[in-house]
Amino acid sequence: MNNKTLRTGIIVIFVIILAVVANLLFAGQSGFRGTAYNEPYPLAPYFELTDSNGDLFRLSDQRGKIVLLFFGYTSCPDVCPTTLAELNLALKEIGGKASSVQVVLVSVDPDRDTPQRVQEYVSRFNPSFIGLSGTTTELQNIWTDYDIFREIVQSDSGIIVNHTARTILIDNDVKMRLSYGFGTPVDDIVHDLELILK
Repeated sequence: MNNKTLRTGIIVIFVIILAVVANLLFAGQSGFRGTAYNEPYPLAPYFELTDSNGDLFRLSDQRGKIVLLFFGYTSCPDVCPTTLAELNLALKEIGGKASSVQVVLVSVDPDRDTPQRVQEYVSRFNPSFIGLSGTTTELQNIWTDYDIFREIVQSDSGIIVNHTARTILIDNDVKMRLSYGFGTPVDDIVHDLELILK
């Protein structure tokens, strides 16, 4: 074997080792299962609403916590209760770390959802969940900022509000990091929470 072949072999092995090391170092950063927002991660649009106790809830006050933000309504027949039940399961799965996560539901049905009604509704799934509502004008700005589609439909069974069914994960710097479509496995949400909470 001549020196040229030996040098080429050493370079190839060195490149392979570098690739393996780089993969191990950076795999965790791209290992999320939710849909990631593009970097630099966008700041979550600011909003404030009066909660069921008459206190002002400000998203910015949640800095230091992970927020799982969902838009729904209390008369929802399927998507909203399923999502809230799954978010509750995810918090149970992460155990003691759940105190670092805040689930927030913002109503898409202000005509029927008072702040008290939304809070009572989410509390049935987990007493730590926060439910918020407001006037249509207040909420319209929030729906727009978060690209939430909303459509009121009259059906045989009453009024249905079709709406975007995604949960947005906002990190402890109040930046939008990930989102989850309806039906995302609970294990995927738990996996991502564990990564972010490390």
